[in-house]
Amino acid sequence: MKKILQIGLGAAMLFAVASCRKTYEDEPLDRLTDDYIYDEMDKNATYAKLALDNIYSFLPNGFNRISGAVLEAGSDDAMSSTPGHATETFTNGRLSPTNNPDNNWARSYQCIRRANVFLSKIDVVPTDEQQKIYWKAEARFIRAISYFELMKRFGGVPLLGDRVLTINDDLRIPRNSFDQCMAYVIGECDAILPLLRTDIATGGDWGRITKGAAMALKSRMLLYAASPWQNPSNNPEKWVAARAAADSVIKYGKFSLNSNYANVFTTRSLPEIILAFQRGVTNDVELNNGPVGYTGSLLGKGATSPTQELADAFPMINGQPITSATSTYNPADPYKNRDPRFYATLFHNGMRWLKRNVETFEGGLDKPGGTIPQTQTGYYMRKFMANHTEGTAYSTQTHNFIIFRYAEILLNYAEASNELGDVTNAHKQLVALRKRAGITAGADGNYGLKAPALYSVTEMRDAIRLERRIEMAFEEQRFWDIRRWKTAEQVLNGQLNGMKITRNATTGVFTYTKVPVKTVSFNASRMYLYPIPYDEVIKNDALTQNPNW
Repeated sequence: MKKILQIGLGAAMLFAVASCRKTYEDEPLDRLTDDYIYDEMDKNATYAKLALDNIYSFLPNGFNRISGAVLEAGSDDAMSSTPGHATETFTNGRLSPTNNPDNNWARSYQCIRRANVFLSKIDVVPTDEQQKIYWKAEARFIRAISYFELMKRFGGVPLLGDRVLTINDDLRIPRNSFDQCMAYVIGECDAILPLLRTDIATGGDWGRITKGAAMALKSRMLLYAASPWQNPSNNPEKWVAARAAADSVIKYGKFSLNSNYANVFTTRSLPEIILAFQRGVTNDVELNNGPVGYTGSLLGKGATSPTQELADAFPMINGQPITSATSTYNPADPYKNRDPRFYATLFHNGMRWLKRNVETFEGGLDKPGGTIPQTQTGYYMRKFMANHTEGTAYSTQTHNFIIFRYAEILLNYAEASNELGDVTNAHKQLVALRKRAGITAGADGNYGLKAPALYSVTEMRDAIRLERRIEMAFEEQRFWDIRRWKTAEQVLNGQLNGMKITRNATTGVFTYTKVPVKTVSFNASRMYLYPIPYDEVIKNDALTQNPNW
């Protein structure tokens, strides 16, 4: 499956090869019908493979996908470096049924339809039967994750099953409940599990849906269902199910933490990666998010400004929070001796990059002032980039957007274990992540954490949420986590802050001052769900709008 997800390819090639299929033109060749794609004479399944590849192109993707910004620019972890950017819709109260920069309703149902067509047609193609078993299971997985992507935005949505709707069908389809949609997604994950490839796929199959991907989707789905968002009474049975799903991935034994945290995001095939959106090697992440003070081919757009709140979340190298009396944090030298993930996630003033130090002080090369987009907070996003500390060019790198990785599974397991009162097992997962990160063990071997017996469930919950924020930064987790935890109303009402840095012209000494940068607001009465798009409600009068929209 070489470069399977570089699909502008899929549909384009389907059109391009049409003229090779028949010696006469019995219909316009600018439109390829299902009869061409699913052909009982196509023993190599050439066109069916392209159709499946096109379905793969609907898998969740990330990086700068929201009008050139990362999704977390609409959370408390970052903001766009361009004032007035579309991502502010999530933090200024202007989200509406006609104004949503992350509206994926039509795209998800387009994917679901294409998967249903594929499943209804593929059996006529005379290719290898085992291959068709894999393909059908893969299409069902992508259909299931498309429903999950809808659910985390809109709640319960219409379930279509295997139906391929036509204009002659009644298209006034009501919404199913969240629980019905969840049962469908979980049922699909369970049904396809024995039909998928075993991990770890290698070579031409890297990037295909595997058993691990199905188990990981089930884990995430059940975690969301157990969270306060869908479990306000904190029903322990939901946490039992979430814990079991994460545990099944751990016991599967095919995945492990990579020894180097930063390398996870620039390597195509690793035991930590369960599923990633496959892309060709590029330098677009660097060019979109790199500091703005370089020139020529090194000129970055600096699109992402991480917040001081995110910077302060990272502990010291000994694992102690910066507020701890034993942390050795120095406000006059705030970036010294921090958790190594800090340096893999954020550009800060004085950090070495492309043969010079980053200058995010006032008037510095990377914060020059004026009207060009530049950091609003004193930071730029560093995550997902290769090491260009002493480089002279942005070489192309693997930048596959990771959909599921093993670290998330450990965090899922920790969260569910803690909610069931098993603080010790939750603690064990955080220790594993901190050890891999490079935090020092300390005399007690707890990597900056207290001993398990000293934590209450509430305290451990806070520790897990903090670790998840640090470990999964900019991976499109935080934006949804603060919604499923129902904490968005706390962290997105008030001020988001940055660091104002000034340099003494005589001594060169820097002064660091935390300053408010942006006022944010979150309406808890309605914003935990997106509004269903206006045009969808108008077209389908059986489709009820979400509350208070």
